[in-house]
Amino acid sequence: MTAEPNGDQLLFQTTTREFLDRTAPIPVIRELADTATGFDRDWWRRGAELGWTAMLVPESLGGGSVSGRPLTELALVAAEFGHACAPGPLIPTSTALSGLVAAGDRFAEVIGEIVAGDLIAAWALYEPRHGLELAPGQTRAEPDGEGYRLTGCKDRVEAGDTADVLLVTAQGPDGPIQLLVRTDAPGVTVTPTWTLDLVRRTARIEFDDVAVGAEAVVQHGESASAAVQSQLHIAAALTAAESTAATRRAFDATVEWMFDRYTFGRPLASYQALKHRMADNKTWLEACEATSRAAAAAIDDSPLTAAELVSVAKAYVSGKAPVIVQDCVQIHGGIGVTWEHDLHLFLRRVTLGRALYGTPEEHHRRITDLLVRSAA
Repeated sequence: MTAEPNGDQLLFQTTTREFLDRTAPIPVIRELADTATGFDRDWWRRGAELGWTAMLVPESLGGGSVSGRPLTELALVAAEFGHACAPGPLIPTSTALSGLVAAGDRFAEVIGEIVAGDLIAAWALYEPRHGLELAPGQTRAEPDGEGYRLTGCKDRVEAGDTADVLLVTAQGPDGPIQLLVRTDAPGVTVTPTWTLDLVRRTARIEFDDVAVGAEAVVQHGESASAAVQSQLHIAAALTAAESTAATRRAFDATVEWMFDRYTFGRPLASYQALKHRMADNKTWLEACEATSRAAAAAIDDSPLTAAELVSVAKAYVSGKAPVIVQDCVQIHGGIGVTWEHDLHLFLRRVTLGRALYGTPEEHHRRITDLLVRSAA
């Protein structure tokens, strides 16, 4: 069992929900689907003023958490994003910020602009035809004087089409290296790519001999490897929290529908077969909530040992959330598969969440690797 949110955390969560309910209800989400970016930058700045971007940043750099448990609090925000199917680069910005913060105060100015919502940051990790593991020889940073020349390609970069700066994970001469690169730098080509979600976008980003100064090196070697793992844990935990909340809203809406919808003179909720299906879904949903909350708490309590709980949460939630929401669609019958009904928005959100920051299969493999290493 994990602790329930305390008073300060609940106030923070409630404030976020009220803001999203007021500024990004479902009709607005549908309108944003037809825009180029999927969200409004002024709206994002207003969210930053509420503290969305400050949780993982120490007070000395302009951030600060509500109760000293930053990932737990940020997971509450991510849950509200899932509940509302909200737009905005919450997860990629948070992940990039964690990498920059790990480098100390060298990037204080950039961090301050990101925290204020004036800059959008994204993490460029994935490479074509590869999963979580960095592909040797794909994106490389070759020494050039005191700096580097960056060449290669990244895809599935969440918010990459709207980002101002990228935290790029690449192969350096001595192992992994992370570089801070502006998207308007010469040699950087950003191509928006389609995603199933209506307002969460990704991009393919190509680097053609991009000059990167020594001052833009965030980490390299072992420190880069550690930072990448920490960033992955944060992204996976936040995605699990978001997908769980989206599933909860779809589930609750379906339960209400089952009591309101009558067939053959009886409410759908009175049929035993449907009761059994929803009982299974309820059990899986409770497990999603428990594992996602435990993952966030583990990162706050012991970041160095959180890997297993994070992979358990991401694997479980990513495996079960699409199944639960798909079942909710089926129980709604024909109306559930119409464009006008809102259920498909949540199905889109959890389906994309399944694919980003590690599929269930990838995280099962990570769990196996951890168990093998611990037994050795």
